[in-house]
This record gives sequence, structure tokens and C-alpha cells, in this order.
Amino acid sequence: MIAPPSLLSMLQELIATPSVSSTLSHWDQSNRAVIDKLEAWLSGMGFTTEVIEIEGHPGKANLIATLGHGPGGLVLSGHTDTVPYDAGRWTHDPFKLTEQDHKLYGLGSCDMKGFFALAIEAARRFAEQPSQLRQPLIILATADEETSMNGARALALSGRPQARRAVIGEPTSMRPVYLHKGMMMERVRLTGRSGHSSDPSLGNNALEAMQGVMTELLSFRAELQQRHQNPAFEIAVPTLNLGCIHGGDNPNRICGSCELDFDLRPLPGMPLLPLRDQIHSRLSTVAARYGVRIETEALFPGIPAFENPQDSALVQLAEKLTGHPAQSVAFGTEAPFLQQLGMDTIVMGPGSIDQAHQPDEFLAMDQINPTVALLKTLIQDSCL
Repeated sequence: MIAPPSLLSMLQELIATPSVSSTLSHWDQSNRAVIDKLEAWLSGMGFTTEVIEIEGHPGKANLIATLGHGPGGLVLSGHTDTVPYDAGRWTHDPFKLTEQDHKLYGLGSCDMKGFFALAIEAARRFAEQPSQLRQPLIILATADEETSMNGARALALSGRPQARRAVIGEPTSMRPVYLHKGMMMERVRLTGRSGHSSDPSLGNNALEAMQGVMTELLSFRAELQQRHQNPAFEIAVPTLNLGCIHGGDNPNRICGSCELDFDLRPLPGMPLLPLRDQIHSRLSTVAARYGVRIETEALFPGIPAFENPQDSALVQLAEKLTGHPAQSVAFGTEAPFLQQLGMDTIVMGPGSIDQAHQPDEFLAMDQINPTVALLKTLIQDSCL
């Protein structure tokens, strides 16, 4: 077996390997170089590894690396992609690990390539004596979390991997997270009829109709917020944000078409498909009233809300080990997809979400050793 390099060398190599995922094709990149690097390190440690290409998405792949055999066990999971970056706003090279002021700077340092280096470091001593494992340790690396979550979706559809527990190492300052809101991004497209603005009867104004659509969406938001509250969240109600609007081409022409994009963040217990059906039904009525054609579409399949019982064994163990009560977060993760596989799931990793997606993203060095120690304890409790 060939041991992987040191923890800092692993992080240095991961940061130096670009793997941006984006809805914009000129930004979007393959994650295979990161997957192949992780696969080489883990197979060298004795893990059984499988690289799984994402169907319909060339250059994108997941990795399942397993040490040990049998049912149960623990999954340590992370995503291999990063968000795009604005090089002009970085004071460090995004693709060079830079140590300064007890911080490690680099794109993906906390979100979340750093977690892989720490998870592999924690797994070293167990890999040296794999016979001690009574249940398997699985390190899972996914594709495209920052955009479509197609990697996690593919795993959920395939029914793999199987384990008793899963920890997703998103940056939570090593505080356990047991619930988060879902996310939907939706588009409404209205088509009216253009004409000369001097005579409104010559056309049918899609922009005016969109005003009715926006009023209906805000009314729907108010109803949802009246019916659904969860005090575990800082913002205790579902939110709906009107994000961007495009329509028309000139002030003296009746607007013939108009598009609106919005997002909706539902609470646990609010499934996505019924929400989409309600939106389509309500907005179709508005469009008919204005005499315009309406199309509604999901900009991506959406992320279900996530909730794990606070009294689950993993939540209680994480609370005991960290000294922090489990909490909620506003951002979405791959947790609901791993939970669909039947795993007791939490989100907990080094770094702060405040640094994620920001110029000069960093991982504080004082989180490294405590995180490795905590992961070792989780592996011992779950797999030995």
C-alpha cells in the first residue's frame, strides 16, 4: 500500500486542482481530476474504491471508497466541486494553498475540499489495522453539489452507499446540524402580443400581466408563512424571493413576453412537488385573467428540506463530542439525499459558512487537529 501525502500536502494538491461547477458553461469544469486524486490516495490506503460516472453529465463522477465489510458503518461525505471565483477580489491565488495568520487560504479550503484531507487523515490509523473494523468506513465524494446536486441524486437513485450513519462535512464550525430548509428555483414565462404603445388594443402586455403574477406570488408567500412556522430556524417561516425579471425590448412597444425567476425555501414537512403544483395552478388562473400564455418550469429539481430527529443516536453523540447543541442552518446540503438511503445523517464540518463562496476563503488552522480527533472518535464509535 502507498500512503497518501501529509494532511497539508493533500489539501495543497486538492486546492491546486480546479473543479468549478456552474450553471454557466464557460465556468463549468469536470471534477474527475479531484476524484482521481482521492481515489489514488484511498486505494493506496487499502480502501476498495469505485468511481461512478454521472449519466448524462460527461466529466462528472462520484467516488465511493470503502474500508472494511458488513452492514452498518459510517459515511464521511463531501462534494468535490467549488463555486466560481472572482480572481480580482482575491488577495491570494485561489489555486495555491497559502498559510497566513494561522489560516489556510484557497478556493475550496472550507467548502469543502479541506474536509477530505481531514477525513483521510482521521482514517489513517484504521487503515493500518483494517481488521479492527467491525463495520465499514466509507468516504464519499460527490459531483456538482454547488449547482444541481446531480451527484447526490444519482446515489439516492442507485440506493448506494448503505451505512448506519452519515456525516456531511460542510462548514459548520464543527457544530452539528440536524435540519435545514429546502430550496426551489422557479421560472415563470408569460407571452402576450406586441404592438405599438400608442394603441393598447393592438397588443396584450405581458409585463402588466407579470405584475398580477408577482402579486399572486406574494399573496401565496403570505399564506405559506401564516400556515407554516418552525421556531428552530432563525427565520422561522418559508421564504419566497422575487429574484430577477426580464421583459420587453423598447419603451414604445407593448411588451410581448416577460420572464420572472424566483426562489422558494420551504420548511421540513413541505414537499416540493405539491408546492410546484399549487404555484402552477394559481398562476395559470392569473394568466388566463390577463389573456396571456403562461409557462412555468423548475430551474433545477430542487433540494428537499432536511430534518433528523434530535434524539437520534448520531445527533446525541455529536452533541456530546462537540459540547454544542444541534442546530439549524439556512443553506441547503446533500443531507436529504443521504437520508433517503436510510442513514442517520447530520451536517458537521470544519470552517465557517461565512467564508464559503467568498473571496479569500480560508480554513482556520486551529480547527484542524480538533476535527481530526473528533472524526477518529466518530469512526471508532460507528465502526469498531
